[in-house]
Amino acid sequence: MIMTKQTQQSRRPGLAEELRTSIARLSRRLRAQGSSRLSVTQFAALAALVRHESMTPSELADHEKVQPPSMTRVVAFLEDQGLVTRMPHPTDRRQVVLTPTGHGREVVQAERRAKRAWLDVQLATLTPQERAILRQAAPILERLSRA
Repeated sequence: MIMTKQTQQSRRPGLAEELRTSIARLSRRLRAQGSSRLSVTQFAALAALVRHESMTPSELADHEKVQPPSMTRVVAFLEDQGLVTRMPHPTDRRQVVLTPTGHGREVVQAERRAKRAWLDVQLATLTPQERAILRQAAPILERLSRA
């Protein structure tokens, strides 16, 4: 079968598929650079607490888009590891407020440093023009990630 230019283009994945594949692959590579033994969900919850200072378990579950029973297990694990503490809610006795411990903050910072260092090395292999394109694409990708 002789492939025409149009046939070759129709077999190429679309932009959505190319982005999905590339972003998923890059995400896996970045996760592999981390040094903590936390799952993706555990790390995301801890990082959210570090970023927001404190949250209730239901706020954290909503923020991370997981069901409350799942977040209960995540929080229990993080608490057992000494990464978060529970404190009484200041106005609602039925609730607690989760705050990251100093150790929890250190884990998040170390993980971010390791991932940033790996990515810095990868970015250094690109041409200045390729880095400029990525600099322009970064806010667009961020907007897509929040949609």
